[in-house]
Amino acid sequence: MVEATSKTDSTTSENVQLRNENDALREELQSVKQQLAWLQRQVFGRKSEKRLIDQDARSGLLFNALPESESPTPTEQVSYTRRKGAKERGDAVTDSGLRFNEDVPVEVIHVADPEAESIPREHREVIDEKVTHRLAQRPGSYVVLEYRRAVVKDKRSDHIHTAPTPANVLEGSLADVSFLAGLLIDKFCYHLPLYRQHQRLAMSGITVSRNTLTQLVERAIRLLKPVYDAQLEHILRSKVLAMDETPIKAGRGKPGKMKQGWFWPVYGEDDEVCFIFSDSRGSKVVTQALGEHSMAPW
Repeated sequence: MVEATSKTDSTTSENVQLRNENDALREELQSVKQQLAWLQRQVFGRKSEKRLIDQDARSGLLFNALPESESPTPTEQVSYTRRKGAKERGDAVTDSGLRFNEDVPVEVIHVADPEAESIPREHREVIDEKVTHRLAQRPGSYVVLEYRRAVVKDKRSDHIHTAPTPANVLEGSLADVSFLAGLLIDKFCYHLPLYRQHQRLAMSGITVSRNTLTQLVERAIRLLKPVYDAQLEHILRSKVLAMDETPIKAGRGKPGKMKQGWFWPVYGEDDEVCFIFSDSRGSKVVTQALGEHSMAPW
């Protein structure tokens, strides 16, 4: 009986020891996981954009290990004629590593050299030109188009002549077609909300209400609806279609929360795509989208 009790106590002691070791290992594993997650955020996450890494210092670790030559390698001087290279393409890399194509506007700035300009013109000759490129940015700007139409009176008949107001995409609207296009591009292509665009307008000295911007977006979308319908019709005539759903928050569901919706991009064989919005991710969306085209013979 005493021996059995001793074995029981020994087993209990071993279980307690194993449990303590298990708890310690579990805490250590959790600590290692936290450190690994922190390191991943530093290297791959958004914080990695804030870390300035000296590329020269990193590359120096490799090249500094190379032994320096004790004596210079014998060289031979060769005389040759250098041919002038072909003109660089617009998208060629410049001396500063900048690459751009011919569609990018280039502002040429001539840098004056006071010392060279002090030389008399008859003793001065330009033998070459050095070019340096820098990438600059001009802030987006708004402009008010002011149409002035003269009111002319014919003294002979007292008839009044006035040129008609230039036609606008939205009749009676304060917005030009260029403003409507920029409004939609900023919102749907660059995901700039209307309240941000409203703030940017205010900072530029232009007062337009948020409600007006919302109405302009709605009216502009209606103008594009026939284009969307025609493109979707053309896509559905493709022999091969690709279609999938992606979640998006749209519309207010209840205070502080938005409704869950889905975009269904439809991709055709001519590299065209249309996005169908639905509050469902079920197969019925595909059936409704294809419609009669799902039974079309090829």
